[in-house]
Amino acid sequence: MNRTVLAKALLLTAILARTLPAQTEERIFRLGMIGLDTSHVIAFTQIINNPKNNYVAGYPGGSPDMPASADRVEKFTNQLRDKFGVEIVDTIEQLCEKVDGVLLESVDGRPHLKQARPVIAASKPLFVDKPVAASLPDVIEIFRLAKENNVPCWSSSAYRYGRGIVAIEDNADLGEVKSCDVFGSSSWAEHHPDLYLYGIHPVTALYAVMGTGCRQVTRFRTENLDMVVGTWADGRIGTFRDLRGGKSSASVRIYGTKGMIEAQSSGYKPLVDEIVRFFKTGKVPVSEQETIEIYAFMSAADASKSQNGEAVSVAELIEQARKLNEERRSQKTRPK
Repeated sequence: MNRTVLAKALLLTAILARTLPAQTEERIFRLGMIGLDTSHVIAFTQIINNPKNNYVAGYPGGSPDMPASADRVEKFTNQLRDKFGVEIVDTIEQLCEKVDGVLLESVDGRPHLKQARPVIAASKPLFVDKPVAASLPDVIEIFRLAKENNVPCWSSSAYRYGRGIVAIEDNADLGEVKSCDVFGSSSWAEHHPDLYLYGIHPVTALYAVMGTGCRQVTRFRTENLDMVVGTWADGRIGTFRDLRGGKSSASVRIYGTKGMIEAQSSGYKPLVDEIVRFFKTGKVPVSEQETIEIYAFMSAADASKSQNGEAVSVAELIEQARKLNEERRSQKTRPK
């Protein structure tokens, strides 16, 4: 290469170095929380907050007729503002103006549909903490609205990401999963179906192992024990057991063609990591179909209890809930 060509090459390199933008820095993702009445808002903030992800705004919410909400919302709101610097806003609409994504955290599922509407209208990706809602029709309606408006939306309990559950299909020592037995608590269910508030944890683990396709649910109940049995369309069986009378540590036993394993809790961090990944990619890690079926399973357990242990079809419950939502929307559009 002669000196003239070399000089031109060096000059071009210098020009490009000045004119081309530097490597794009990772975007700082601003998050907001609705419903500051659960310990999750503190636990999640401690894990998430860093220079690349930050909770910047919170809407307190709260349910005066639910002590688990009313007795804690002020404490957690003050802690988020004073310790973590979260701005407390007066409306969900104000929150949406300040953030790139929203976590709906209200411990009470009854207001979730109402609280989700302005988030979806603002096209903000949405994670809904448990319970998604306080009824199966509301669960389905939240997902319908999100899908209709192309807003990524999902929900999960941290139990989905327990050790032994994640990548279970790759466990050669277990073989093909044939059954799963989960144990947990459903003893507190104020204003909700029995399993929605705490039973959701083991039931989420059950579905993470078994997948969708539960055909029917039967609930057996004695003075001290609840047992919910789900029969899958391919003949597999999954069970949920609850010794009533207080909180109980959860367990997950998975039975395969080659052996049995017991899964262990991994805490909040794997779930929170998945939440952050969701907000950055827009990719939903748990399908709408699976989440709706989880809540249909839990609703079917209540229906079976009210029918003295009769088997209840999961698909029929989902269809009934969809029809009820259609009727409600139809009534709203009718001229008065």
